[in-house]
Amino acid sequence: MRAASTRCRGDRGQVGGIEVLPFGFLIFVAITLLIANAWGVIDAKLAVTNSAREATRAYVEADNAQQAELGAWVGAKQTLASYGRDDTRASIGRPVLNGGFSRCTRVSVTVTYSVPAIAIPFIGGFGNLKPVTSTHTELIDPFRSGLKGAATC
Repeated sequence: MRAASTRCRGDRGQVGGIEVLPFGFLIFVAITLLIANAWGVIDAKLAVTNSAREATRAYVEADNAQQAELGAWVGAKQTLASYGRDDTRASIGRPVLNGGFSRCTRVSVTVTYSVPAIAIPFIGGFGNLKPVTSTHTELIDPFRSGLKGAATC
């Protein structure tokens, strides 16, 4: 009976390094957050790239300049919403044209989205916001119907 009671006392035979387990868990959490945040930046880049592309496409396919501006803005907002992005962090630039709304005009749209430094799922983001920007450029189709003038490109 005495041998069993002395066997369970003291720290003899304890495995060394058990104090490192909490530190290892913290390292695991930090690396997981880093990977999740990297994926958040990649996903934001995909969202702004597609948003800029859809805004430019809506602009060049519109019938007139007023519809083009509205279509570009709506197209960009809808694309960001389809990616689950909050449009309050987004900045959609006005379409930049080299000339008026006519054939062969080059149109560029820039979309910027601010990504938080640390994003925790279901809680939100913290830290300084880092901008992710994308610009897309297209030509208004020289052979389309409905526009006046001849194709010069």
